[in-house]
Amino acid sequence: MLVLVGGILTYLTLPRAQDPEINFNWVNIMTSLPGASAEDIEREITDPLEDALAQVRDIRFVSSSSREGLSSILVRFESISERVFDKRINDLRREIQNKASSELPADATEPQILEITSSNGFPTAQMVLYGTGGETLRRFASTIQRDLEQLDGVDRVQAFGFDDPQLQVDFDPVRVAAAGLSPTEVSDGVAAWFRNVLGGRIEVGDAEWLLRLEGKTADPDLLARAALITPQGRIALEEIATVQRGHERSAQLVSYQGNPAVLLSLTKQADTNTLQLVERLKRFADERNPLLHGQGVQLVMVDDQTHATRQAIAVMESNALIGLVAVLAMCWLFLGTRLALLVALGIPFSLAGAFLGADLIGSTLNLTVLLGIVIALGMVVDDAVVVIEAIYYRMTRGESPIDAAINGVREVASPVISAILTTVAAFLPLMLLPGILGEFMFIVPFIVTTALLISLFEAFWILPTHVMVIRPDYSRPSRMQRARQRATHWLRTRYARALVAVMRRPKTGLLVVLITMLGALGLVGGGVVKRDFFAFDPVRQFFVHIDMAPGIQLTQTLAEAERVAEIIGRELDAHDLRSAVAVAGVKFTDTEPLFGTQYGQVVVSLQPKVGDMPDADVLIDRLREPMAALESGANISFLELKGGPPTARPINVKVLGDDYAELRAAADALLGALAAIPGVRDITDDDVAGRAEMRLTLNREKLAEAGVSPMEVARLLRLYGDGETVGSTRDRGEKVDLVVRADPTRFADIAEVLQHPVRLANGELTRLDALVDAETRISKGYIRHYQFRRAITVEAEIERDLIDTVEANRQLREAWAALQADYPNVSLDFSGELDDIQESLDSMGRLFLVGVGLIYLILAAQFRSYFQPLIILVTVPLAFTGVVLGLLVSGNPLSLYTLYGVVALTGIAVNAAIVLIAAANERLAAGISVQHAAIYAARRRVVPVLITTVTTIGGLLSLATGLGGKSLMWGPVAASIVWGLGFSALLTLFAIPLVWRVAMARSRANGHAA
Repeated sequence: MLVLVGGILTYLTLPRAQDPEINFNWVNIMTSLPGASAEDIEREITDPLEDALAQVRDIRFVSSSSREGLSSILVRFESISERVFDKRINDLRREIQNKASSELPADATEPQILEITSSNGFPTAQMVLYGTGGETLRRFASTIQRDLEQLDGVDRVQAFGFDDPQLQVDFDPVRVAAAGLSPTEVSDGVAAWFRNVLGGRIEVGDAEWLLRLEGKTADPDLLARAALITPQGRIALEEIATVQRGHERSAQLVSYQGNPAVLLSLTKQADTNTLQLVERLKRFADERNPLLHGQGVQLVMVDDQTHATRQAIAVMESNALIGLVAVLAMCWLFLGTRLALLVALGIPFSLAGAFLGADLIGSTLNLTVLLGIVIALGMVVDDAVVVIEAIYYRMTRGESPIDAAINGVREVASPVISAILTTVAAFLPLMLLPGILGEFMFIVPFIVTTALLISLFEAFWILPTHVMVIRPDYSRPSRMQRARQRATHWLRTRYARALVAVMRRPKTGLLVVLITMLGALGLVGGGVVKRDFFAFDPVRQFFVHIDMAPGIQLTQTLAEAERVAEIIGRELDAHDLRSAVAVAGVKFTDTEPLFGTQYGQVVVSLQPKVGDMPDADVLIDRLREPMAALESGANISFLELKGGPPTARPINVKVLGDDYAELRAAADALLGALAAIPGVRDITDDDVAGRAEMRLTLNREKLAEAGVSPMEVARLLRLYGDGETVGSTRDRGEKVDLVVRADPTRFADIAEVLQHPVRLANGELTRLDALVDAETRISKGYIRHYQFRRAITVEAEIERDLIDTVEANRQLREAWAALQADYPNVSLDFSGELDDIQESLDSMGRLFLVGVGLIYLILAAQFRSYFQPLIILVTVPLAFTGVVLGLLVSGNPLSLYTLYGVVALTGIAVNAAIVLIAAANERLAAGISVQHAAIYAARRRVVPVLITTVTTIGGLLSLATGLGGKSLMWGPVAASIVWGLGFSALLTLFAIPLVWRVAMARSRANGHAA
C-alpha cells in the first residue's frame, strides 16, 4: 500500500515536460566588439579565444563564427561524466578569463559562457509586446522583461527588437570648429561634467557630514546647460550639440500584425513544470493587458509548446490505458476473472515503484519516462502470468491452493528468474549509450529495469500469498471456466499436432527459418525497407528565412519580412496559423542564431493539431510556390523544427582549407554536386559577403607635419562614427549610457566622412583625408572556423520519401572523390545527422553484443551448458526478422529508435525459449525420450508463452499502431517490439523445440550430454 500511494503521489507531483532534463555537453561563448568587422573579430576575439580553448581537454569539436561586432564559439565536449564535465567547464572558464584579461581589446565585452541544456536550448514560450512604437514600447518592454525574469521557473528572457536606452550628445562638427574646439575636447568636457565624486566625511561640530559632488543626470535638458571652456570663453553644450534621450543603434526590428513589436523568448529553469510555467505566463499577460491597453500596447503569447507536451503526454497516457485494458483482457481470457485481477494487481505495484525510482534520480514526467512505462506495462505481468498459470494448472488438477502455490513457484522459479534477468541484461547496456541520444534515452531502460525487478518480487512473494488468501475452488468449475479449459486443451492439442508435423520434416523446417532470416537481411541491405535514422515528431512551428543583400538597411529587411508574413497570413487558413512574427537582424538556425542587417525571418507558429490538421511540412510545401513567385532580391528558405534530441541538418559538410579562393571554389563545386542528387533541397552555405567598407591607414609623414597624435585620429574616427561612451547612470532601474558623437548624417558618398575638420595644435584646421590614406572594398560578412581552421559549411535538407541521410551523404562523398584532385588543399568534414547516426550505430552494435553476452552468461549458469544458450539465442535473429517484416508491411522507415527497440527486444524474445527448454530439460531428466520431451514440454508451456507474448504485445499495440495517438519517435520502438516479439514467438514455438530436439538427439548419439 505504501508503494502504491507513494507512486500515485509521485506521478501527480512530478514536473511535466516534453523532453528529459539533460545537458548536451555544449557550451556557447559570445563576445562582442562594437563597430568591428568580421575580420577584426576573427583576429582580435575569435583567434585568441580559440587558442585558450586548445588548452582544454575532452573537447569533441570547436565551431566558431566571426561576424560584424560579434564572436560566437560553440564547444561540444565528448560524452563524459557530469563530474568530469563540471571540471572541464571550470577549466574552460579559467582559460577564457585569462585570455580575456590579457589579450582581448579593452572595448570588447566580457565573454558570456552559456551551457546549453534541454531547458534553455529551445524557448519554452514566446511572447510579443506590440502596439505604439518608440520610447513607450521600449520602456514597457524593459519593465515586462524584468518582471518575467522574476517569475518562478523562468531562467532567461531574451528580447529581440529591444534597444538599450542612451543619453545622446550629438554635436555639430561645423559649430564645434567655429567655437574653437575639437570633437575630442567636447567629449572630454562632457565626461568631466558627467561624473559623481565622493568627497568623504567632514566633521561639522559634533556631527559628521557626507560630502559628494553629483554630476550624473538622466535629464537631457539639465546636461544641455553644461558649460564648456573655449578659446573665446564659455559656451553652453546646447549651443553646439543636441542633447536627447534615445536608444542604441537597432540591432533587430520586430513587427507583429503590422505594428512595431518586441519579441520575448523565454527559457525555463531545470526541472520546472512546463505546463504550470506557461499557465503562469498566460495569467501574467491577462493581468498586465488591462494596464497596457490604455498606453496602446498589448502583450500576447504567440507560441508555446505546451500543447505539444500535453498532446504527447496524453498520447502516451492513452496508449498506456489501452495497453492496460488489453493486458487485463488477455489475462481474463486465459485465466479467469479472479486470477486475472490478481495478476493485474502487480501492474500498479510495479509501475508505482518505477515512478518512485524516476523521482529518486530527479527525473521529470516526460515522454521517455512514459515510454518506459508503456514498454514495461505488458512485461511486468510476464513473470506473474507464468507463476499464476503454474498455480492455476495445479489447482485445476486437484491440488490445494497452498500446495499449488508452493509447488507452482518451485516449478517455474528458475526459468522466471532467468527470463527477467535476460530482459534486464538487454536493457541495462542501453543506459551506457553515449552521446545526446544516450542521454535522451537513459531513463527508458532505467524505468523498465526498475519495474521488472519490482514485478519479480511481487510475483514470488505477494502473488502466491494472494492466491492462498482468496483460495479459488476449481472442483466445481463454472460454465465459463469449463469453456476456458476446453479452449486451452484444444489449443494445446492442435499446437502439439502441428509441432509433430514440423518435427517429421526437420530439414524443411530449419530451411524455412533460415531462408526467412536471410530474406529479412536482404530487404534491409537491398533498400526495400526505407531508412530514416532520425524520425522525430514535428513541432508546430517553423521559420521562413530571408537572406538579403549584404549592407542593406535593417528597415528594408523588416519590410521584406513583413511581405513574407503577409503572404503566410493569406495562404494559410486561420485554423492552421496561430501567429506570424516578422523579425529583421537575426536568423535562427539549427545550432546558433546569425546576426546581421541582411538576415530576416518570419517565426510561424501553428495552432495545436486536432484531427487531420496538416503538419508543418505540408504547410511549408504549400508556401514554396508563392514564396518563389515573390519578386525580390531575397533568398527565401524554410527551417522545419522537430522534437527529440537536437541534430544538425541531414547534410552538413564543413569544407576546410587555409586559402580562401580555393575554399570558395571547392564549396561552389560541392553545391553543384549536391544540386545533382535527387531528393536534396534547401541547399545553403554560410559564406556571405559583408557590407562595403572603408579601410583607413595612418599617414605617418602627414601626422608628423600636422602635429596630430595617432590617438587623436583614432578618437575622431570613433566620434564621427558610433561615438564614445563617456559615462553611464541608471534611470528607472535601467542602465543609461552617455554617448558623445557627431550629429548622424546620411552621406551621399562615403568619402564625405573624411571631409570633417580636424583642429591642429596651432589652432588651424585641416581635414581627416589629409591625415589618413583610404581604400574601399567589400568586407567579409561571416567567417567560420571548424576545429581551428577556416571553413565554409554547406547544408541541405532531404526529401525523406526519396532518399535517406546515409545514402545522400554517400553520394556526396562519391561526387567529392571525383572533385578532390582539383582542390588538393581542401578537405571535407561530414557531420550533421550522419555524425550522430554513426556514433549511435557503432555504440548500439557494441551494446547489442554486451547484452547478448550477458544473456548467454545467465543462460549458461541456469542450464549448466555452453550449447543450450546458443539454441535460445536463435530467437534473436527471428525477432529481427519480425521487425523487418513489420517495417515492410507498415511502410515505416528503419530508424535509430527502431534499432533501439531491436536491442531491447533481445532480452524479451528469449523468454519463451527459456521456458520451453527448461521444461524440456526437466522431462528429459525424468527419462523421457528427446522427441517426446520436446513435444510434451512445448505442449505444457504453450499457454503461458502465448499469454506473456500477447500481454506484452497488448501493452504496446496501441502505441505501435497509433490507436491512442501517433508518435514518430516512440511508435517505431513499440512497433519493433510488437512485430519482432509476435513473429519470434510464433516461430519460437516451432523452431526452438525443433532445434533443441535435433541438437540433443545428435548429442546423445555422440554420447554427450548437452
